[in-house]
Amino acid sequence: MLHISFAESLSIDCGSSTVYSDEGWIGDEAYIQNGESKRVQSGNSLSQVMDTLRVFSSRNKNCYSLVAEKGEKVLVRASFYYGNYDQKSSPPTFALQFDGNPWATVVTSSDLVIYYEAIYAVKGDSTSVCVAQTQANQFPFISALEMASLGSNMYSSLDSNYALFLRRRVAFGANETISDAYDRIWVPGVAVNGLTAVTSDALVIDSSTAEDDPPQAVLQNAITTSSTSESITIGTNLPAVEVPIYINAYFSEVTTLDSTQKRYLEINLDDNPVSNPIIPPYQEVLEVTITNLTASSNNNLSLVATSDSTLPPLINALEIFSISNELTDGTDSNDVEQLASLQVLYPILGQWGGDPCLPSPFTWDWVNCSSDATPRVTALYLSGFELYSSFPDLSSMDALEIIDLHNNSLEGDIPDYLGTMPNLKQLKLYDNSINHPLLSRNLADNDFSGTLPTSISNNKNLKLIVTGNKNLCISGKSCQTSDTNTGTSFDDPEFTTSSGKKKSNKLPAILGSTIPTFFLFWAIVGVFIIVRQRRKAAAVTAMSAAGQNGGASRPNGNSVNVQMVGKISQAVMNEFNNNNNNTGEQTTLEIRDQMTAQQTYEGEYISRNA
Repeated sequence: MLHISFAESLSIDCGSSTVYSDEGWIGDEAYIQNGESKRVQSGNSLSQVMDTLRVFSSRNKNCYSLVAEKGEKVLVRASFYYGNYDQKSSPPTFALQFDGNPWATVVTSSDLVIYYEAIYAVKGDSTSVCVAQTQANQFPFISALEMASLGSNMYSSLDSNYALFLRRRVAFGANETISDAYDRIWVPGVAVNGLTAVTSDALVIDSSTAEDDPPQAVLQNAITTSSTSESITIGTNLPAVEVPIYINAYFSEVTTLDSTQKRYLEINLDDNPVSNPIIPPYQEVLEVTITNLTASSNNNLSLVATSDSTLPPLINALEIFSISNELTDGTDSNDVEQLASLQVLYPILGQWGGDPCLPSPFTWDWVNCSSDATPRVTALYLSGFELYSSFPDLSSMDALEIIDLHNNSLEGDIPDYLGTMPNLKQLKLYDNSINHPLLSRNLADNDFSGTLPTSISNNKNLKLIVTGNKNLCISGKSCQTSDTNTGTSFDDPEFTTSSGKKKSNKLPAILGSTIPTFFLFWAIVGVFIIVRQRRKAAAVTAMSAAGQNGGASRPNGNSVNVQMVGKISQAVMNEFNNNNNNTGEQTTLEIRDQMTAQQTYEGEYISRNA
């Protein structure tokens, strides 16, 4: 990315890899990773820049990021030329955005170049321009993107919390399009309908007093009427609905007036004056800025001579802008910085740009965000992104409720901060696509090794699943591996391996201090065993009465102590009730490897009572 400074500009030919050193255009490959380069149909060629474009058929939005200085005032222009590049003769409509703010609905044309221009102060150390799909099968594209740095005092009548969206910029009486040092395009305003084009006889026009620095070329010509009774009506290109507007009008007298000549005029909106009387100076320029107005295409903007003027109205140049809504400050800066670090650590994530959460609903495809004025990232969905290396540092993203990193190639220790994140409800680190409930921490089937942080293992609100991590150990205990056992357990009689034998210093296949549904399941199993054994006992009694040798025959396998099962069932129900009384949140059971867990429980019971 290229940095620009005052009076410098950046011109990107989208979809091209060519550098035009004589014209200052460069290709866009250094600015974006997504999209496809396309060319317009040969019969629709307009210029070298407009002949290429970049089209985006994937992603929620696609963004160019341009480096700038914080607080720098910039002019940004995005241009679109369809040129029937896809041979469908169907120019698309889509959204244009900048820095998380809505900009415009782009309505492209079959044969015209459509461009949109914005002026605003950059709030960070870069600015982003994005296109986003809004209709099915209408893929956004862009032909050119330009940015120029403006002087800090330019367009200063507007608060820096707002942007200006260009509606019209005109050089009246000019014969051709005029550009200037700030990349502004001044379209010629032809004299029609009784208007007259006039040329200044001043060799030099001093524009130093004009805050927005109009170029000399736009001050050399003007339009006027033939009499003071005639007004100049100005097209505004405003939308049909009223919007707040910002007007810059430039006036310079075209000749020296004698003592009997006076040119006084004012700007009217629907016959109501919106300016003080204006006297154009000779060899100088007067800039008149009008704000605090709302208008639409239904309103009439005009210039009229005042009653004491002897000469008709005159105007050299004009800019009309609509004013944006208040600009967002963007997503929480800590979250943005952390996501940027993720993109450095995992380059595949660099395909996403712009603000991660704004404007809604155009968030990045792998995040969810809160609806706050300054959004927080509440979820990361990064399953199957082929992420590798160590576990990322997400500790500053304390609004996260969901972290889904399953089906990747992460390795190393599980960070301690995960157990202390205040809002975390789902942590998915397993390597297959199982939908897990709230308040679960699923670490199953990874190759994690080392010590599980105590902040996680001691957290009483967590349900933890760690199967498939045979080298993962609880904090404070030594790690031992086994080639024959894939299950793990704590040195605790309530947790065992799948072989039914107790092992020490290992994590359980399923560990949870708040898993009431799990206990409910085993309570049902316990009741079932009690009923079953009572029926079997009744059957044995009946057989003894029929003449069998008492105690000489019993069912195959190990016997079941009915009293102990009853006690376990009662304890499970008590634990279930206690857990439901201690939490206000509903928890559902993770039923991963259910049969293995059941066999483990029964095996442990049998080994105690054989």
